[in-house]
Amino acid sequence: MISTRFEDLVVRHTSCQLRAVALDAIGGLLGALVGGAFVVVVTLVLKASLDYFAGQATWLLVVCPLLGLALATFALHGLGRSEGKGQASAFRAFPPHAVRADITGDIVDSAGQEERFPWRLAPIRLTAILATVGLGAGMGTEAPAAYLGVAAGACVGDRGRRWRRLLRPAALGGGAAGVAALMGIPLVGTAYMLEIGRRNGAPYSTGRLLAGLIGGFVGWGIDKVFGLDLIRLVVPKEPPVSLTQALVTTLFIGALSGGITSLAAAALYRAKKWQAAPLVRLALGGLAAAGAAVVLVMVAEPSAAFGPGGGAILWAESHAALPLTLLAVALLRAAITTAAAAAGGCGGVFVPFLAVGDLAGRVFAPGLDVGNDLAGAAGAAAGIAGGYRLPLTAVAMVLGVGGPRAATLTCLGVVLVAYFTDKLNPFKR
Repeated sequence: MISTRFEDLVVRHTSCQLRAVALDAIGGLLGALVGGAFVVVVTLVLKASLDYFAGQATWLLVVCPLLGLALATFALHGLGRSEGKGQASAFRAFPPHAVRADITGDIVDSAGQEERFPWRLAPIRLTAILATVGLGAGMGTEAPAAYLGVAAGACVGDRGRRWRRLLRPAALGGGAAGVAALMGIPLVGTAYMLEIGRRNGAPYSTGRLLAGLIGGFVGWGIDKVFGLDLIRLVVPKEPPVSLTQALVTTLFIGALSGGITSLAAAALYRAKKWQAAPLVRLALGGLAAAGAAVVLVMVAEPSAAFGPGGGAILWAESHAALPLTLLAVALLRAAITTAAAAAGGCGGVFVPFLAVGDLAGRVFAPGLDVGNDLAGAAGAAAGIAGGYRLPLTAVAMVLGVGGPRAATLTCLGVVLVAYFTDKLNPFKR
């Protein structure tokens, strides 16, 4: 009899586990389909807007980002309200001390407890994202992709009591699908959502891993089926010619790109949390961003000062710039992104750190006698490991980008050096 009862308990436990896994899979798939589709539509709008304004006169490339920051400030602080003041609806009411432009903060704070995610604020945040990123401020599209994907998944799961069990995996799957569709690499979406969730102690559980994997591959599938090509990543074509060259490249590029982006991240996170009136932030941050953009126009060209940084990489690829010039452009790009965050811009820093790291890596290309594509790809990976502090995501990106095996191993080594370089940063938060 005891044996029979024990077998019944085992069967019931196994049945519950299988049911939980099935619900995680269903929730992840549902969130991925809805979140991935929503993110793709928004990203296509942002890309079309950036492409349009990129072809305008130089003065517009400086003025349009300021206009975008002003519109984002109006959306978040003019249309938005603080909870407890008046009869503001849940679609406009922010917590009293919330950093309204910090969309990544909401993902981190609700990781593992996605039912707490304030998805009703997504429309007003979307308005700020379209203004900030769409008009060319120095912020990227990956945080919007993750945020909007999570919001779409959480919204789907918040349809009543029967749906609530699907909310957590749907939100995670939606975020992973959004990032994977943007990057075109499935495991980048998965790693990004799981790794950033660890900042809030969210576990690498079976359910979260399953939902993240489903989301990542669904997002990647959307990208491939529709041939979206939403973001351009540099693929290393020329491997190091010797082990010594690979080791020196790993050390120098990892230390410089990781160090610059780590310092930029420390400044940027402080800028995000800057306690000042919205108009003061807009005025001072906007002035700093415009000043850095004007200098960058003189040092490089107008396209290098506009958008999240892709124009600066294209400029570096088409011009045989001196190493000091490349370093100046990398630092100016970091300054533009930091100033945009200080001004209250609503966007991401993943893509800007890719650009800053890429440019910093190219500084060493002539001296190390390595290809510009390898230096750029290694620097970009260092930017994610050292600046965004997501080493697993950087590894997933390196493996997904591909290239010669020796080049891939070099980039993985750069990720490791950049990660430990960030650990040595005395100014990190």
